[in-house]
Amino acid sequence: MDLGISGKTAVVTGAGRGIGLAITQALAAEGVRVVGASRTITPELEKAAAATVAVDLSTRDGAAAVVEQAIAAVGGIDFLVNNVGGCDPDKLSLGGFLDSGDEQWQAVFELNLFSAVWTTRAALPSILERKGAIVNISSVSARVPAGSPVGYAEAKAALTQLSKRLSEELAPRGVRVNTVSPGVVASSLWTDPNGIGGKLAAASGLSHEDLLAKLPALCGTSSGRLTEPEEVADLVAFLLSERAANIHGADHVIDGGALKTA
Repeated sequence: MDLGISGKTAVVTGAGRGIGLAITQALAAEGVRVVGASRTITPELEKAAAATVAVDLSTRDGAAAVVEQAIAAVGGIDFLVNNVGGCDPDKLSLGGFLDSGDEQWQAVFELNLFSAVWTTRAALPSILERKGAIVNISSVSARVPAGSPVGYAEAKAALTQLSKRLSEELAPRGVRVNTVSPGVVASSLWTDPNGIGGKLAAASGLSHEDLLAKLPALCGTSSGRLTEPEEVADLVAFLLSERAANIHGADHVIDGGALKTA
């Protein structure tokens, strides 16, 4: 299937690994010149991206710098994928509401919501000029918050609502905005023993390997497995393409059937 996006440009945040890297690779394979933004520039990202920006996207200045450098590198922005998110395991409490202080709320919202607000605000003039598209990577936690760290589901719910607001405002001006909401993805966030998966395993009294083996069942996935980053990336590439020209303001769940509501 020809997606019709060869020669376009894109900014992908959180592109160094996991879903963001898979999105960068998928878009590059379709002929898109991708500017990959990440706190750490990995060799894999260097290979796939037309340009890279090492940046902390949890700050307003960092988001503005990404867009400025992207426009300088590729001449303008057709597509924006606000993928950066999650949380720093070392700064994260796995306790309840009363165990989680203001620092956690602020850090989680800055990375999972405000990074998208700031990056979109900076990139939007170029995207409007080119009548491009935006995809925000949210989470099924936005719909089913039980079990996620305090603040994470709330920030993702706000991100999903931001996508809907932007779509309502921008669709008449030729810009499409959609959301992709994965369940648990077999990315380094979970597979790295130093990531959230390792921290949850330790808190549960399980080995990291045992937790990964049990995750599909614990999440209630109908498919019996976790989603692969490449599967999320393929969905994002489709939503950015001309093949999805009349898809506006939709939240696309990709979770192996874990979400049981209609």
